[in-house]
Amino acid sequence: MNEGSSGFSLRRVAFSDLPRWSEDHPGLLLEGIRNCLIHIRSGKSYRTGDLGLSCDDILPVYEAALRADLLDAGSARQFFEQHFEPFRICRDDGSQGFVTAFYEPEVEVSDTPSGEWAFPFYRRPADLIDLDAANRPAGMDASYRFGRSAPAGIAEYPDRRAIDQGCLSGQGLEIAWARSKVDVFFAHVQGAARLKFQDGSIKRITYAAKAGHPFSAIGKLLIERDEIDAATVSMQTIRAWLEANPDRTDEVLWHNRSYIFFREADVSDDRLGPIAAAKVPLLPGRSLAVDRLIHTFAYPFFIHAPSLTHLDGGQAFARTMLALDTGSAIVGPARGDIFTGSGSAAGELAGTVRNKADFYILVPRSASARMAG
Repeated sequence: MNEGSSGFSLRRVAFSDLPRWSEDHPGLLLEGIRNCLIHIRSGKSYRTGDLGLSCDDILPVYEAALRADLLDAGSARQFFEQHFEPFRICRDDGSQGFVTAFYEPEVEVSDTPSGEWAFPFYRRPADLIDLDAANRPAGMDASYRFGRSAPAGIAEYPDRRAIDQGCLSGQGLEIAWARSKVDVFFAHVQGAARLKFQDGSIKRITYAAKAGHPFSAIGKLLIERDEIDAATVSMQTIRAWLEANPDRTDEVLWHNRSYIFFREADVSDDRLGPIAAAKVPLLPGRSLAVDRLIHTFAYPFFIHAPSLTHLDGGQAFARTMLALDTGSAIVGPARGDIFTGSGSAAGELAGTVRNKADFYILVPRSASARMAG
């Protein structure tokens, strides 16, 4: 038993303890493993999380994975059983972990503004700077990772309301314009989007930076106001409420002061998702966003969510996944966000995922003795 520093511990288990492990195909992670290796070999290693698992621990195993035959599910499981040991992440209070899901929206846009196309996606502004302990002004909350550079010094950046009301207009930061401010907002929540232009061309935008303000969930706000039932809250019910209450939309959206800026990217492979925080493309159905302060990108997890059935053909979700992303709402050792893919169908899958789950991290055998204390 390895005691965690944040109210959790790791308990060694056997692969036979993983629900439906015998039905899974961990070889489907191979493309992500290959891309992570390319990134690590380029000298841009991932930050080691508080668990202490490093890229050096995982590198030899992934080098071996590229030489092995993982195309067959049985052979892939055998490889993982030979090279990894699973550890269940146990919270000290005995509670289960929790999963949500995210996707890459597809939004119709125009490359010129008009009365119909009035809501922009913005690039990163020149006066937005990264903050750390060295340059963050005294009195500014330590959660602020971005600020505004001005002649009088560093200050908080304008929030969603100020930006929506035009404080960035005239700077040439617009990538494209959408019909709906709600579409723009949900692209911000997802951190990426595919933009479909009027000529049929498609461009991908991915996260570049944020204004710095904390994320505030509008679903929670609507629940607190008794506008939406907590038992049925989802992306779909939130969207429906916003569409039914256009006169109150701004007030609700502005509750989330956080604002996302994007950068442009090509859609080079329709099978894969956007470039994630791990600097590699997301694998639909196999990528997990985790708390990067605790975990290290590129590590495999096994997620079992008994009540989550619509992602796995009616069966309880039980799947090996790769940690490739993070998010401001993904906090804690057993908290994850599943990437379901791109487009409206993926959005329908993602929008209702709010399920308790058991988290297992797969640790290279060379590091497992250290994790076991």
